[in-house]
Amino acid sequence: QVQLVESGGGLVEAGGSLRLSCAASGSVFSINGMGWFRQAPGKQRELVALITSGGRTVYADSVKGRFTISGDNAKIAVYLQMNSLKPEDTAVYCCRKVVEGYEYWGQGTQVTVSS
Repeated sequence: QVQLVESGGGLVEAGGSLRLSCAASGSVFSINGMGWFRQAPGKQRELVALITSGGRTVYADSVKGRFTISGDNAKIAVYLQMNSLKPEDTAVYCCRKVVEGYEYWGQGTQVTVSS
């Protein structure tokens, strides 16, 4: 079993910054395969950023240059630094970890960007 707990969401004005954290516990020993997804009201869930199984970082085009994913293998945690936030970044942000082909999800944290 893997448990994921996100934190760091909130309300911020456009142009502001937030840092999300996702801490993993249970049968997980690496941050590889961890990433962030988001879902806005009325829209499908979409990839924001992830650390691949090979350790590379991947970003959605819409966040490139503004968001940075990083991780700490000692803590089994990943972070999402979000800068230059836009109202269209408003969504519930969820952390995901893939273990042996199975997806684990956190409960999510709300990010709201006001214009």
